[in-house]
Amino acid sequence: MTTTTLPEVTGRTRAAKSPKASLSSPRTRALRVLSNTLLIVIGILFVVPLIWLVTASLDAQPTLAIKMPEVVTLDNFAAVMKPDLLFLPLWNSVLLAGGTAVATVVLASLAAYPLSRYKMRVGKPFLYAVLFGTCLPITAIMVPVYSLFVQLNLIDSIGGTILFLTASALPIAIWMMKNFMDGVPVELEHAAWMDGAGSMRTLVQIVLPLMRPGIAVVFIFTFIQAWGNFFVPFVLLLSPDYQPAAVSIFNFFGSFGAVAYGQLAAYSIVYSLPVLGLYVLVQRGLGGTSALAGAVKG
Repeated sequence: MTTTTLPEVTGRTRAAKSPKASLSSPRTRALRVLSNTLLIVIGILFVVPLIWLVTASLDAQPTLAIKMPEVVTLDNFAAVMKPDLLFLPLWNSVLLAGGTAVATVVLASLAAYPLSRYKMRVGKPFLYAVLFGTCLPITAIMVPVYSLFVQLNLIDSIGGTILFLTASALPIAIWMMKNFMDGVPVELEHAAWMDGAGSMRTLVQIVLPLMRPGIAVVFIFTFIQAWGNFFVPFVLLLSPDYQPAAVSIFNFFGSFGAVAYGQLAAYSIVYSLPVLGLYVLVQRGLGGTSALAGAVKG
């Protein structure tokens, strides 16, 4: 009985197939250099405006150019620290963005639960119809919305504006919430149903606690979108006492092209702090861990 042996792999073939050789090839090095260059350019594009905000807010005579201030001063911050110019608009922004985020999370959770857990004929058509709702430009529907708000006496109403912002944020929020909810094991709900728990109790006490990272993502996404929304509050809120900071920042753009750059930069920094604080708070609260870790074992 004869046996055949495979030919030995030469050192050149072994080197050609090794990962280290492929990673050190000229083509791979060129792609790595190109990708790193693109990342550096993108990073510079993000960092440069932030540098201008810091330098212009501390400069006594700021311009559009990035330069170190000759005289460092806090007069720009002192000029914007006024109740009617900063604190009241920020409070209105908190009400609008916070109310929109809470309402969107609650409604999106209720809508995503049956879409995630039950097989229905209208499930996919409904999801595609919801996805189509995200394609509608907000400027195209503001005229009929404004007419509807006039008839319902909701113009210059923070509650009415929250309802509209919630309706505009729901399509993408439902999609995101459903994707997160699909990751929750159904077996945990089956066990709760065996113990006599209803669908609503299962959703509130089992499903939602296990998808806290997903809820945090939807909440922050909706909050940021509503926080930076200028067009909707500008159209629906007429009184200066109800306008958020996203609209009040327009006051620094004067007539005939005159812009108060220092005050604009200082106002922008203060305006960004609540969103950054919310993001850090949620990150610390979640601890960077998944709530589903250890939920199902064996």
